[in-house]
This record gives sequence, structure tokens and C-alpha cells, in this order.
Amino acid sequence: MACKDICLNIPLLILLLISVTFSERIKDIATIEGNRINYLQGYGLVVGLRGTGDGKATQFTVKSLANALQKMGIVVDPNRITVKNVAAVMVTAKLPPYAKAGMRVDVDVSSIGDAKSLEGGTLLLTPLRGPDGNIYALAQGQLIVGGYEARGRGATQVKNVPTVGRIPNGAVLERDLPFDMKVTEINIILDIPDFTTAKRVQDVINKRFGAPIATAVDSATVKVNVPEGLNPVDFLAEVENLEVSTSQVAKVVIDSRSGTIVLGGGVRINPVAVAVGSLVVKVKEMPEVSQPPPFSGGETKVVPRTEIEVVEEDRRLVPIKGATVQELVNSLNKIGATPREIISVLQAIKEAGALKAKLEVL
Repeated sequence: MACKDICLNIPLLILLLISVTFSERIKDIATIEGNRINYLQGYGLVVGLRGTGDGKATQFTVKSLANALQKMGIVVDPNRITVKNVAAVMVTAKLPPYAKAGMRVDVDVSSIGDAKSLEGGTLLLTPLRGPDGNIYALAQGQLIVGGYEARGRGATQVKNVPTVGRIPNGAVLERDLPFDMKVTEINIILDIPDFTTAKRVQDVINKRFGAPIATAVDSATVKVNVPEGLNPVDFLAEVENLEVSTSQVAKVVIDSRSGTIVLGGGVRINPVAVAVGSLVVKVKEMPEVSQPPPFSGGETKVVPRTEIEVVEEDRRLVPIKGATVQELVNSLNKIGATPREIISVLQAIKEAGALKAKLEVL
């Protein structure tokens, strides 16, 4: 006889973000237009694997290997190549702003075939192209893989992702990224668009330089004119270190899949009364064996037996007065609400118009 209990009352996670007003540097909340990361990618081959490369089903690996050998003066029929120590991969890299020829950057190597692992492999020389189709870097080197896969006839053990590797300083930049620092006007792009913050950035810059050189164009952009006689690099270095008092939107974020609730410190509610009933459902499976009498000609069968128990707790109506985040959580804890119930309560309070914050459900 087996017994299996299923309880539907699952604990969840609550996170509280207590907001404190403080000043932040412009460089921490915004980006100078043009001062951004650039992405490169390329297609290559990893060789030297210990029988964990692509199989026969991955035809493009064999054809790529044949093409690579042909460039070296070795002509081979792709249909007659059978190897397990080669894998086709995509190679990606991120270039820092204003990267110059000769700089080295890390590259990530990811299998695109049916290879089992890239451990111990070496990436052959791979050109990396930008979105414009031009080659900006060349990548090559020994892979570092953070996972492994061990296989036997009766078992397999895998840790992390063995089909993804990394080559530190594996790519060399072959050309400079096009950018002209001889500018008279720049744009400061806020990471989180907000009209109040944009205006404060404008006011801080104008106050520092004693002239209306900054203008908030919209909630995300502040246009700044570089004063005459100042080096743009020196000017930007001073601007990005100016401190601004930021303004945050009151928000409640709910991830219903993981059960995470994030309450911002600026969240407030109007007076409201809440009652939460906890419903617990238990399902028990206790199959029984039906044994017929001797010589009766009957068959032994397993007869299913299921017991379902539903328990609902009655809780009193508790008033919640105009509250901060901490007071709200204290009131919900007072009535014994679980995190899952708190999610429902927050959604109901928002529908009632008492929650003074944006409610975002992921």
C-alpha cells in the first residue's frame, strides 16, 4: 500500500526594497550617446575534442572542415569525412567603446551542432563581423569550459553547460571602431526614462557651468552643448561625475512563476480592509490489493482509493490604514497571509484603487 500527499499551500518569497533618497552620479544612471558596447559574431570550428564533437547528422560541420582543408591545399570529399573531434560553433564578442586596433577581448564559443562537449577543444582562426558585415576582429585559442559530461552505458552525469566555452583575450581587434570625438553637442541617455530625473540632470549641469548649455529634450534624453574652448573628453569626465538626486516610480513587481514579490519603498495605500481565507487541499492516494478467494477463478487487482480533504481557515476582517511598505507587510502578516495570498491581496487592492503604485506582473 502506497500513500502520496499533495499539498497545494506553497510558500513563496517576498523582497522589500526600502527606498532612501540619495544622490547618484550621472555616469551611474545614464549613458553618453556613442559610449556603448558593440557586438561581433562569427562562425568557426573547434578541433581536438575527445570524441565529443558533432556527429554525422550535422552536415555543415563536415563541409566546413572540407572547406578549411581546401584553403590549405588539401582536397577532401566531404562525403568521405567521418570525425568526432570537430564541432561547429558560433563565436561572439563584446567590444568596449572606442576600441582600437590591437586591443584584445574575450570571446564566447557556443556549439550549434550536436556536440556533447567542447572541453579540451581549440578554436580555429575565426573572423568576427559587425552588424555592417565588416570584419573587425580575429579569434583563436584554447577553450575554457566550466562544465563536463560523463557518459557510460547505463548512466550519464552532466554539470553546467559543457557545450559553451570561453577564450580570455581570444580575439584581436583588426580595425578601429568609427567614432569622432570632435563634437560640439552630445546627448545623455537616461537608463530609466523619467521627466523629473531628466530635469534635475539639466539643472545640475547648467548650475555647474553657469550657463544654459543643457536641455531636457524628453524623459530619456538631455542634450548638452560643449562650451567653446573645452576639450570634449575633459568636459564629459566632469559631467558624468556630477551628482543628481534621482526620482523613482513607486512600483510593485510580482513574478507569479517563482512567487517573488518586490515592493518599492515609495509604495503607499489608502485605508482598506482585507480578509484572507487560507485554502489547503490534500490528496491521498492509497491503492488497495483485491485478492480473490482460493480456487474462485478470480484475478488479483489493484483497486484505486483516493481521499480528498479540503480545509479552509476562517480569518477576521482586518483594517489596513494608510500605510508605507513596512506597515502594509506588518498588517498582512498580522492576519497570517502567505506570500501567495499577498499576491492576490495586492492585485485586489490595486483594483479597488487603494494601491498608490504601479503593479507589474511578470
